[in-house]
Amino acid sequence: MIYHHIALNTILPPLTYSHTAEIPLGSRVLVKLRGKTQIGIVWANQVQADIDVNKILPIIQVFDDFRLPENWRELIQFTSRYYHYPVGQTVFTALPSLLKENKAIELPEAPTFYTLNAVGKTQTPPPKNHAKKLAIWHALLSGSLNLAALKKIHPKARDFIQEYEQLGWLESSTLATPPIPPSQHILNAEQAAAAAAVKSHLFEYKTFLLHGITGSGKTEVYFDIMADVLARGKQVLFLLPEINLTPQLLTRVAQRFPDMPTAVLHSQTAAGARGRDYLRAMLGQAKLVIGTRLSVFTPMADLGLVVVDEEHDNSFKQDNELRYHARDLAVWRARQAACPIVLGSATPSLETWHKAQSGAYQLLTLSNRANELAQLPEISVLDVRRVPLDNGFSPQVLQLLKENFKNGGLSLVYLNRRGFAPALFCADCGHTFGCPNCSAKMVLHQRARQLRCHHCDFRQPVPHSCAECGNQDLTAVGQGTQRVEETLKNALPHAKIARVDRDSTSRKTDWADLYAQIAANELDVLVGTQMLAKGHDFARLNLVVVLNADGSLFSSDFRAPERLFAELMQVSGRAGRAEHRGRVLIQTRLPEHEIFQAIKAQDFVLFAEHELAQRQLFNLPPFGFQAAIRADALKMSEAIDFLNEIRDVIAPLLPKNVWQMGAVAMLMARLAERERAQIFVESADRAALHRALGLWEQVLAQYRDGKIRWHIDVDYQEM
Repeated sequence: MIYHHIALNTILPPLTYSHTAEIPLGSRVLVKLRGKTQIGIVWANQVQADIDVNKILPIIQVFDDFRLPENWRELIQFTSRYYHYPVGQTVFTALPSLLKENKAIELPEAPTFYTLNAVGKTQTPPPKNHAKKLAIWHALLSGSLNLAALKKIHPKARDFIQEYEQLGWLESSTLATPPIPPSQHILNAEQAAAAAAVKSHLFEYKTFLLHGITGSGKTEVYFDIMADVLARGKQVLFLLPEINLTPQLLTRVAQRFPDMPTAVLHSQTAAGARGRDYLRAMLGQAKLVIGTRLSVFTPMADLGLVVVDEEHDNSFKQDNELRYHARDLAVWRARQAACPIVLGSATPSLETWHKAQSGAYQLLTLSNRANELAQLPEISVLDVRRVPLDNGFSPQVLQLLKENFKNGGLSLVYLNRRGFAPALFCADCGHTFGCPNCSAKMVLHQRARQLRCHHCDFRQPVPHSCAECGNQDLTAVGQGTQRVEETLKNALPHAKIARVDRDSTSRKTDWADLYAQIAANELDVLVGTQMLAKGHDFARLNLVVVLNADGSLFSSDFRAPERLFAELMQVSGRAGRAEHRGRVLIQTRLPEHEIFQAIKAQDFVLFAEHELAQRQLFNLPPFGFQAAIRADALKMSEAIDFLNEIRDVIAPLLPKNVWQMGAVAMLMARLAERERAQIFVESADRAALHRALGLWEQVLAQYRDGKIRWHIDVDYQEM
């Protein structure tokens, strides 16, 4: 018998199973674990039996449909090690559901690309009065196209292909790259210089930060580099933070790379399609892979370029189970593949900016808007400390919105809080309605007549009276997007207003419908959350109003100022992207705060220098490295005692340059009926931090009893 280590979807390390023959690494197999049949991946073969051979179970079935490649397994091994997460569970996080099924998988058939061979090129082309047949001929003459692309030229393309094949005029291949038409966009000097810098390192690892102001044309720089990489037959991995940005990007990709085999991977992709695209990428059939954070695990046969758009965005960090950061793994993948990676942002993360300033990354700057006629918006900060507000609106803002509507402009009112109001309040006794499962207030959703928890999704009908004193006069406190929308409808009764938040864009077609309405000039005012702040380019949008900009400045999370600055810069950048200069008005009760001064000056460097100086004082990232050890239990005291007990066990074994604090409640102390506590572990030495986390992991693994759940969050983004 030959023994193999099999990675399974379990907290256990790869387990030993036997087979009569050696099975190639990366193969899928069926085994039994605790009496249940499970799919597994061969992680090691020809291993020594580490237990009594009589107790080693046989492998039930070997699937020979495909093998997960070595570089993919190396990525999984690194991810498991760095984020201190079981390797088997890491494997099954990275695999699409199709590949986890207990059955053989039919591999996608590689499309065949056709071009005229040497004999075909000497033939007389079809006469001009056969226009479509002549167009097919010229297409085959200019480069390799598959049948789908040829059918766009002539629906009967298959007949011509069969005819030319019989005449011996064609050569075919499943590995060819379709021709890329020349760009309709001429890069300006800054864009051209940035693209040239990356293209001079196409066959080596190098990380570039493309720091471009909003509207500077970062996407066109990406496309110019991608065209070079794709033309060489290499693959491109393009990561973006939000699903709602995908349709707009795909439209631009289809225009720039019309016949390029593309895989689109995000959580709203149907499971079967996602699995097939995953395999197409692994087999080298899909040359361009576009997706959200989980796409970073897509195996690619010949990776030549990685692009991470809006690299600063918090959406790249997974916040449950395997808590990986897709941007950081993308950098690791580029190093592994010896190819360049471009991180793009108008407001880079301070970790990335620091690396660019220190020379670890190469900084490329786009300081002007791509449209020469487009100007940066005029940004004003309005002090509303002594101004009476109408559901969050100052009189000045309402007047501006009315004038812009009258003049035919498109306005955006930005408030990063969905629902009607953040809380329901009893004016008599002061009672507010909290979630029974979480330490959070229930948000009023007026149209649904519900109170909802935005953390655990608990819902209940709006109460008729106060639970404490019986008072029926309940007051909605604060503003959400629904309340803002209602206020605007009263103030602008003839304007066409659209609310854009998670509640209004839950269906697959909602974004496409919104884009169509904006393109047709059917909307006058957009009311939106963070969904509208990034990546969108609405030419008519010339006024942006930001309500309640101060909220996050009161947070104890040291990253809150960075997130607020990025949020405000991104939403400000939506204004005035065409020929007319836009205007941005930010309402605040803290007008002197340095964030608003930097926003007003539209100066990221000013903000970054101030914030980095603050962080250096306390050895916060990027000057130090952090992890959080978190536990949840039915009672807070149980979670805190659990963490402190292990801290005391580990303390004598810790490296001297690692610091750990006592357990404290998380900012969201209660979630889904569980009380949550955490301990922070910090060090200026990344390797020392991971040695300490390894100790934590060993001791934590011995405390599994089901009553207390724990996890390790490396490079945590939320407190």
